[in-house]
Amino acid sequence: QVQLVESGGGLVQPGGSLRLSCAASGSIFRINTMGWYRQAPGRQRELVAAITSESTTNYAESVKGRFTISRDNAKNTAYLQMNSLKSEDTAVYYCNADVQRRRFYGYTGYWGQGTQVTVSS
Repeated sequence: QVQLVESGGGLVQPGGSLRLSCAASGSIFRINTMGWYRQAPGRQRELVAAITSESTTNYAESVKGRFTISRDNAKNTAYLQMNSLKSEDTAVYYCNADVQRRRFYGYTGYWGQGTQVTVSS
């Protein structure tokens, strides 16, 4: 199986920064896209940022210029550096990865358990 473990969430004041990490482990041959999603109370889960294995990135308009996604392919780990945080960034942040478990297998999407980010004074 494949496990994704997020870390780095917490409580931060408006204007502050946090860095989230997502480590994938288990039966992994290759990982294609890794992404960060978030879900606030009463709202649908939304894409925050994504990065391909070639490091092509994609961001939600609401976080462009403030958040940076990166990855370390050797460690099967993705990061989300969040700067200039706003109250509206408060949500549970989830990691997602498209994983190929063995050569010639297809890709399957996996989710982490989520980490809470709260932006409040």
